[in-house]
Amino acid sequence: MDLDVVRSFVAVVDAGRFQDAADDLSITQQAVSKRIATLERTLGVRLFTRTARGARLTVDGQAFLPHARDLLRAEERAIASVRPGHRALRVDVIGRRLAPASVLGGFHRARPEVELDVVTLFDADAAVEALTSGSIDASFRAVDRSRLSADIGAVRVFDEPVQLLTGPGHPLADAPSVTPADLAGHRIWMPGIVAGTEWAAYYDALAAAFGLGIEVTGPDFGTDPLLDTLAGSPSLATFVGELTRLVWPADQGLRRISVQDPTPVYPHSLIWRRDNPHAALGDLRDHLGTVRPRAGTWTPDWASAAA
Repeated sequence: MDLDVVRSFVAVVDAGRFQDAADDLSITQQAVSKRIATLERTLGVRLFTRTARGARLTVDGQAFLPHARDLLRAEERAIASVRPGHRALRVDVIGRRLAPASVLGGFHRARPEVELDVVTLFDADAAVEALTSGSIDASFRAVDRSRLSADIGAVRVFDEPVQLLTGPGHPLADAPSVTPADLAGHRIWMPGIVAGTEWAAYYDALAAAFGLGIEVTGPDFGTDPLLDTLAGSPSLATFVGELTRLVWPADQGLRRISVQDPTPVYPHSLIWRRDNPHAALGDLRDHLGTVRPRAGTWTPDWASAAA
């Protein structure tokens, strides 16, 4: 249905006269009359009767009016949804229990007036593809900037310390902290690592740098089965990010142990398409700032630090 025709119908109702509606719409009375005639033919009913005092709605016109107004309101909402500065900022956070979700939550608390649409994509390749196609505005990823095209911006915004997670029977369970060297020879089990992803590249580099053995064998049944296995194992441990939200029963007795000297940090970067005009994208970047590598930490050489 032609919304200009519907708009003319509503204008006649509001103005009460065809000529007044034409003036409001900045078109001729003849154009308004043609539009109303077109609408009446489309609907198969008469919408107005003309009187000396102007145009009066028929019973069918009265029935159609609230739906006509709904159509015009829907048009306004549709336009507003894609108008720069009005559409929600669509951001990929990898996973809702991971650090990027917490960091984005901090932005939401600081700027509650900025509407957000939070999504989770699989890996950096999927995120870059979504940025390129325009289906998201930004993503938090650990990236090798040399592999990004020139139209994708990247800035390192958060370094998340990596912790060791063990069950109560593990030899390191009671240690207040461990060094990467302490972990050599221990079984670190991470069945969720997928070859070719950015997190696989990170943990491959971590293992190579400190001579660690990271096992990825076995199906990934999710977080809860992993925690169950660790709780009952005297030898298995895993790595988790400091801000990864985990909840387990008290009787499992799991331990989160800091890793120091150096502290491995996972380098979260914000990536975006440089020609993206969304006003809130700049607000998000300003809120996050830029993180530079700190002394006493380790991250792969390929981690991006600059825009």
